[in-house]
Amino acid sequence: MLMPKKTKHRKMHKAKRGGKASSLLNVDFGSHGLKSLEACWISSRQIEAARRVIAKYTKKGGKIWIRIFPDRSVTQKGGEIPMGKGKGTVDHYIASVKPGMVMYEIDGLPEDQAKEALALAAYKLPVKCKVVKKD
Repeated sequence: MLMPKKTKHRKMHKAKRGGKASSLLNVDFGSHGLKSLEACWISSRQIEAARRVIAKYTKKGGKIWIRIFPDRSVTQKGGEIPMGKGKGTVDHYIASVKPGMVMYEIDGLPEDQAKEALALAAYKLPVKCKVVKKD
């Protein structure tokens, strides 16, 4: 699964979920992309699950670009721990996705296959998405 090799601080504050995207707005590398329509946290497991679906559908025929990376840590305390006693240990990593961000790109496939592969990947993500073409 995806996670950073090294971070400046192990534990982070919670990421905000609002606002609109200011980067990753256009399909830059491939011919088709998967764009988010709402703000959400996407875990490294969900990113990997969507990547696997695209790779399996394309049968390694096209090229895939993952434009998001889970670089924020999320902590969680164990069960039946009393209040206080500090922050919990790092549980998993997330990527903060905002509306309008292109998360995945694909190239080297016919248009109908590219749309179908990205639509299947959208089922694995907890955010509403749409398939977009390069301008």
